[in-house]
Amino acid sequence: MPLNTPPVPEPLDPARERVLLVTLAGIQFVHILDFMVMMPLGPILMRELGVGTHEFGLLVSAYTFSAAFTGVLAAVFVDRFERKRMLLTMFALFALATLACGLAPAYGTLLLARCTAGAFGGVLGSMVQTMVGDLIPFERRGRASGTIMSAFSLSTVAGVPLSLYLANHFGWRFPFIFIAALSCGFLLLGWKMLPVLRGHLPTATVSETERAHPLSAMAAVLRDANHLRALVFMALIMFSLIMFSGFTVIPYITIYVTANVGIRQQDIPLIYLVGGCATFFTSRLVGRLADAHGKIRVYRWMALCSMVPLFVQTHLVPVPLWVMIVCSTVFFVFVPGRMVPAMAIVTSAVQPRLRGTFLSMNGAVQQLSSGTASYIAGTMIAADASGHIVGYGAVGYLAIAATLIAMVFVGQIQMHTGTPATMTPTRP
Repeated sequence: MPLNTPPVPEPLDPARERVLLVTLAGIQFVHILDFMVMMPLGPILMRELGVGTHEFGLLVSAYTFSAAFTGVLAAVFVDRFERKRMLLTMFALFALATLACGLAPAYGTLLLARCTAGAFGGVLGSMVQTMVGDLIPFERRGRASGTIMSAFSLSTVAGVPLSLYLANHFGWRFPFIFIAALSCGFLLLGWKMLPVLRGHLPTATVSETERAHPLSAMAAVLRDANHLRALVFMALIMFSLIMFSGFTVIPYITIYVTANVGIRQQDIPLIYLVGGCATFFTSRLVGRLADAHGKIRVYRWMALCSMVPLFVQTHLVPVPLWVMIVCSTVFFVFVPGRMVPAMAIVTSAVQPRLRGTFLSMNGAVQQLSSGTASYIAGTMIAADASGHIVGYGAVGYLAIAATLIAMVFVGQIQMHTGTPATMTPTRP
């Protein structure tokens, strides 16, 4: 039976579109902050919990492995439910799990709480991107991805320094309690601001038989060759580029610069503050460039430029603070900045009727890659007898090699331009 033509959504006026994007970016900000805060807390957690780099790497990877598992589960049913209710339910459960992280009495219970937070937090990222794909036209999707990605910048500008301040003055538990409280505020905002989205429901399956089968949507995704190419591309950039070269490098930046570069722990918030301020503006600029000059072309340029800071950041010797700030800022601009055109490409690669299922599977690929990369880094990176971190440079070399592979592969992806969802308007 042929597919029905998806209904065309009512166009959003600019003010309404900004409100929706800011709300989604706020939700994205909170769950990114929950992951990001583990990075600068590394030395504090290792000291307070009496663990080493391997155990710290497991704390980071536990979140992402759990998120990968629930991403696969979500792919089974996500396109069967209304978008807004699904997103906010996952967000509420994420807030409770993050609160449990702050109340954990020891390493083992913290590890379990991080798994639970990842189980719900991992679904949030794919749901946010799904709503962007449903609501924002293709010609503005790069700009929208830039706005959503600015949540990463805001988490470094405001969230990470504030979390470090709370950890330094009140203990490592307080950042997680702060994030849980912040989640409650954005949960209420999302309930008021986000529209109800049901447009994908009538066309989510091909027939009544497929509609009854829980794995039909996943099978439909996997039967499409372009979907598979997009998933492989995301696996490359998340495992080998963004996650291997980014979130393998990034979790150990704080540990490396304090042990090897000689930067004081109290100066770490300044590094994140300056880098975050820069990327807050550049992420939206990259999004506009992607819309104007082509998403694949801009991705390749960003990936090419990212190889220099990847090498420098992983091979730094003792330098003054200002040199460290310059190097880390360039790193934050280009390495996470590649995700702006990359997510616009991947969001547009899916058949619109299967967007939720596909992006849930894509989220699982991202999180599995992230967890694998962080864990591998924990085995590659160690402290020598003098307390210096060794093995960090090897991660940089692997990142650069993988960057070249993904730059070639991205040209194989075809993009769709549809936005099938219809909205039930709610007051902005």
